[in-house]
Amino acid sequence: MYKTILVAVDIAQAEKAERILKQAAQLSAAGGRILMINVVEELPAYVVSDLSIDMLVDARKRAETELTELRNTVGVKADIEIRQGAPAREILAAAEDAKADLIIVASHVPDLSNYIIGATADRVVRHAKCSVLIDR
Repeated sequence: MYKTILVAVDIAQAEKAERILKQAAQLSAAGGRILMINVVEELPAYVVSDLSIDMLVDARKRAETELTELRNTVGVKADIEIRQGAPAREILAAAEDAKADLIIVASHVPDLSNYIIGATADRVVRHAKCSVLIDR
């Protein structure tokens, strides 16, 4: 069983998010910690200049609301963290900050550049300092 599990949640993939959160609950040691993280991707400067700052604030609020609803639906005790930046980089940083001993991430349908697993999952697997569970 794992003491600290980081669950990387893509709120656009609600079904997968629910499944990986349930997996985290099953793999968590008694008294263990589950940390749900969502990363709001940064936009290129040329796009940001045409958008209001409110859009990024709204994206963070929406992500927090979605994660709270997911946590309540599954019925697990989990902390929530919203980060902003490149998803793989932020997932890895959050795992290191939390001293996670397991990262759970759902894999998207890969394209030709990531034939086996999705791009974010691939980067997390390659650079994580702890165990990683990829859910298909």
